[in-house]
Amino acid sequence: MPKEKRKQSKDEENDSSSRKRRKADLMTAMTEPDSSRSRPQGAYDVFLSFRGEDTRKTFTDHLYTALVQAGIHTFRDDDELPRGKEISDHLLEAIRESKISTVVFSKGYASSRWCLNELVEILKCRKRKTGQIALPIFYDIDPSDVRKQTGSFAEAFVKHEERSKEKVKEWRETLEEAGNLSGWNLKDMANGHEAKFIQEIIKDVLTKLDPKYLHVPKHLVGIDPLAHNIFHFLSTATDDVRIVGIHGMPGIGKTTIAKVVFNQLCYDCGYGFEGSSFLLNVKESESKDMVLLQ
Repeated sequence: MPKEKRKQSKDEENDSSSRKRRKADLMTAMTEPDSSRSRPQGAYDVFLSFRGEDTRKTFTDHLYTALVQAGIHTFRDDDELPRGKEISDHLLEAIRESKISTVVFSKGYASSRWCLNELVEILKCRKRKTGQIALPIFYDIDPSDVRKQTGSFAEAFVKHEERSKEKVKEWRETLEEAGNLSGWNLKDMANGHEAKFIQEIIKDVLTKLDPKYLHVPKHLVGIDPLAHNIFHFLSTATDDVRIVGIHGMPGIGKTTIAKVVFNQLCYDCGYGFEGSSFLLNVKESESKDMVLLQ
């Protein structure tokens, strides 16, 4: 056999072996239990700490909505707490399982013992070797008021001194530390535009996370067999371009299936693609430029 034909035959064998390995990897990934396909670190991307009476229905609500729309899995106590569960324990668990804790400092934040205890736990988690980030947002208060407990924070601590002196020292030290952290101050935003302020916060959070690994709810029902069929199709692919269409009625899980497949292909199977993107809500987007959306 001529050398050229032998080489071609060898290349075809290598390609075939490579495809078989890829198919085996994909099939293995699909037969693993759901827990192995959960987000690699942290149950939540962001934990929101805030004084409900100050910002629950205003700034924090707008921030939460923007985080969720950006695909950032966010914990907010009135949104995530299951009925019948002890609130304090569940909140502590949520803080510890979050990648970023975003603290919205408002004028009434220090008046809440609950908020101060949350902050203590947040900064404890920051000091542990888990890579957790604490991101302060100074909404309608100056960082120096947080750091030095002046202004409305001073008024709050007068009352705390009367009721729980044993906790005051820890709270003061925690606030001083938090006030020195790099964060976001609404007063630094031109004309105090909250919408633009929130947009900048979202960009910052996304840079601190790995935004490509998409959140998929745990314990999905009936998703694996459907995703398995797509994997089977993709595993037979050569190096050409493959397009998979998923169609059906609204609300039956098309986007969720796509997210499961995306996470598996881009991360769980270890292929190390040079680039990947997941474009959500393209039809509703103001921009029709695909490159700009990516």
